[in-house]
Amino acid sequence: MINGLRLLAGAAALSVLLAAGLLQSQACASDLTAREVTVRLFRADPAAAPDFSNMDLRELDMSGLNFKGAALKGSDLFGADLSGADLSKTDLSNARLDRVILIGARLDGANLMGATMLRPTAFSSLSATVGEASSFAGADLRGAKIFGRFNHANLSGANLNGATLAPFNETGFIEYIWRSELTGANLSGATLVDADLSYTLFAFASLRGADLSGAVLKHADLTRADLTGADLTRADLTDADLYGANLTGVRGLDTALGLESARNFEKSIH
Repeated sequence: MINGLRLLAGAAALSVLLAAGLLQSQACASDLTAREVTVRLFRADPAAAPDFSNMDLRELDMSGLNFKGAALKGSDLFGADLSGADLSKTDLSNARLDRVILIGARLDGANLMGATMLRPTAFSSLSATVGEASSFAGADLRGAKIFGRFNHANLSGANLNGATLAPFNETGFIEYIWRSELTGANLSGATLVDADLSYTLFAFASLRGADLSGAVLKHADLTRADLTGADLTRADLTDADLYGANLTGVRGLDTALGLESARNFEKSIH
């Protein structure tokens, strides 16, 4: 009788562990350990980029690593710690970067075409510290699906054509943000042609010279954003907030959609 009760208790405990995901690491082990990734990067031939394409690298601690332009095409990096990592000029096309830790990470010139970057941890606290912001200068984010807090991020010269930063259905995780945040971000010279930027927070962001032609900016918050010289040809500004936005020299404003319903247009600089 006692042994039977012990077996039942053990089975119940196992069920609790499985439900809590505490045994997930055994059931869904990554293809490499963090140590193996580090060794491969350290031993990499300078003439040939390390190749981690299509690998399962979920939840690995790879903080501070220099990826030396590695190929990570199609890789699964869900929940990986990439804080302080140098991913400049890496190939992350079609990679899964959901829930990664990106505090202070550099992805300048990286190929993120078709990648997903949903709800990454970009800051060590709820305060968006400038010094912890990630850099995507000149990165290729065409068709990428992005959602999260990217306040103060450097996206200057980045290509976000056809990308989406709009809210989507619930993820199953605890929801603490309801729209993408790019407060104070640098998107000067970026291309966002036909990008879906609905509800995105661009307050105090720099969009100087950005190409927003055909972009969807429905309900976007552009409070005091700098759009000097930007292209808004056929952009959809339905219910966007333009309070204090600098629209000096903006091109295509006469072709923009929904301008009559945009809020605070009369309080913008134009």
